[in-house]
Amino acid sequence: MSVDVTTRQYDEVTAECRDIFVKKTHDYGTAWRILRPSSLTDQIYIKARRIRSLEENQGASMIDEGVQPEYIGIVNYCIMALIQLDLGATGDINLDPSLATKYYDAKLSATRDLMIKKNHDYGEAWRDMRISSITDLILMKIIRTKSIEDLKGKTMISEGLDANYMDMLNYSAFALIKLQEENKSL
Repeated sequence: MSVDVTTRQYDEVTAECRDIFVKKTHDYGTAWRILRPSSLTDQIYIKARRIRSLEENQGASMIDEGVQPEYIGIVNYCIMALIQLDLGATGDINLDPSLATKYYDAKLSATRDLMIKKNHDYGEAWRDMRISSITDLILMKIIRTKSIEDLKGKTMISEGLDANYMDMLNYSAFALIKLQEENKSL
């Protein structure tokens, strides 16, 4: 596959994530603004743990939702966390929906740019990975993120919180692309 194909697929899956974000912002407002980044990290963890549980149990679940909505949730929580890193958690949860979407688009664009650069350098290695390995990498990134949060961001050599959220978002987008490809081949 070419980088152009990956970029097109990435844009397709993230457009679906964005659509859900916009609709939920309509329904719930920007209540997520009250969450600290560490709380968003925990929400991402819950989503990733559910995905892993479904993978380990061959998809058997008591909730009638597969892994796709969970990966979409990870994408959206990562963008919320990136926004919160810039704006800070606040008791004033009323962020104009159009402004929230503008922030969303800016964070998604920056993360997309990072994906294109890394995907070029790594030669689309993610395409040869199992989705379960992508899930494990997301879980590892969550654990790293929690460590950085526990250190109050004072790391010696590691990337910051934003880089980890961007990587989790991109891994989730790759998983969504792989799921989309699997569904087309059925």
